[in-house]
Amino acid sequence: MDLFLSLLILVGSILCYLVFGHLARIRNGVSRGNNPVPEAAGSWPIIGHLHLLAGSQVPHKVLGSLADKFGPIFTIKLGVHRVLVVSNSEVAKECLTTNDKVFASRPKAMVSELMGYNYANFGLAPYGPYWREIRKIVVLELVSQRRLQMLAHVRVSEVNRSMIDMYRTWNTNKGSSLTVKIDMKKWFGDLIVNIVVRMIFGDHFSPSEQNEDHFKKSIRTANELMGAFVPSDVIPGLRWLDLGGYEKMMKKTAKDIDGVVDGWLEEHKKMDSTEHLDECKDQVFMATLLSRVKEEFKEDHYGFSTDAIVKATCLLILATIIHGFEFQNPTNDDIDMTESPGLTSIKATPLELLVAPRLLPHLYTVSA
Repeated sequence: MDLFLSLLILVGSILCYLVFGHLARIRNGVSRGNNPVPEAAGSWPIIGHLHLLAGSQVPHKVLGSLADKFGPIFTIKLGVHRVLVVSNSEVAKECLTTNDKVFASRPKAMVSELMGYNYANFGLAPYGPYWREIRKIVVLELVSQRRLQMLAHVRVSEVNRSMIDMYRTWNTNKGSSLTVKIDMKKWFGDLIVNIVVRMIFGDHFSPSEQNEDHFKKSIRTANELMGAFVPSDVIPGLRWLDLGGYEKMMKKTAKDIDGVVDGWLEEHKKMDSTEHLDECKDQVFMATLLSRVKEEFKEDHYGFSTDAIVKATCLLILATIIHGFEFQNPTNDDIDMTESPGLTSIKATPLELLVAPRLLPHLYTVSA
C-alpha cells in the first residue's frame, strides 16, 4: 500500500510538472516577443538537456558543438532551470561588465542550504544587500594586504614549530645512520594547513591531535560536495528520494566541520578582544569578523545569526586560501592539458627526503 501511494505521488508530480511546464513555455513565448534566445534542440521532458552532458564527451566540448549549431548565445534546460550559454567573447563581456548585476546572483542549491549555513556563506548566497555587506567586510578587513601583513608573524611562528616537529621526529626515530626519512608532501601540507587555520581561527593543530586528519578530510569532502551534481537541484521534486545520498553526506560533513569551528568561535566570544588582543598585530580573521559583524549588523542580520555569519565566512576564506596556489612542473614546462581517450594517471611517488639536523640542539626551540 505504501509503495502504491509513493508511485501515485511520483506519477502525479510528473504530470503536474509537464502541464505547468507547457503553460510556462507558452507564457514565456508570448513575453519574449519576436526575438527569443534560441533553445538548443534535443531537450527531453523533465530532465531537459541533462542527457547530453552525461555522455562520454566533456561538457565544455558538448556546449561548443551546440554553439556551432545554434550560434554564440542560446539556452539549454537543466531540469526545471533554463540556462543561458554564451560562446562569444563580446557577448560574455557584455554579460560580465555592462549587465554584471543581472548575472551576479547564484541559484539556490542543497549544498548552499546544508553546508553554507542556509545561505549565510556569502560565496554561495544570492546577490543582494547581505552579499554586498559581507563582501565589503571581507575585502576591506579580512583579506586585505594590510591584514595579511599584520599576521605575518603567524607564518614565521608556524614555520618554526614545523622545524621543531621535524627535529623531534628525527630525535625519536634516528637509527645508526643518524637520518630519518620524511614525507615532505605531508610536511608541507601540514605546515600550510596550520598557517591558514591559525590566521583564520587563532589556533593550530599539534602533531598529536587526532581531529586534525578528520577535519582536513571533512574539508576535502566538503570541496567535493560543492562541485557534485545533485539531481534534486535541477528537479526539486526528487529531493525526498535523496538520489546518490548527497543530502545525508552533506549533513554529516557540515556537522563534523561545525563541531570544530564552533569550538573556536566560542573561545573568541568568551575573549574580550580589547583586553586580550593587540588589534594592530594579533587579531585573527575570526575575531575581526566577529567584532565587525556586531558593529555593522546592529539592527538587521538579514535573517542570519551572528554565529552563522562568522562561521560561514571563515570557512569560505579557509577554502579560498587553501586553494589559492598555482601548479607547475619542476622543470617550469607548461602542464600538458591534452585530452585524449586512454590516458593513464600514474600514482604519484611521495616526495621523501633523508633528514638530519645540522644545527646545535638548543637552537631547535619554539619561538612564538
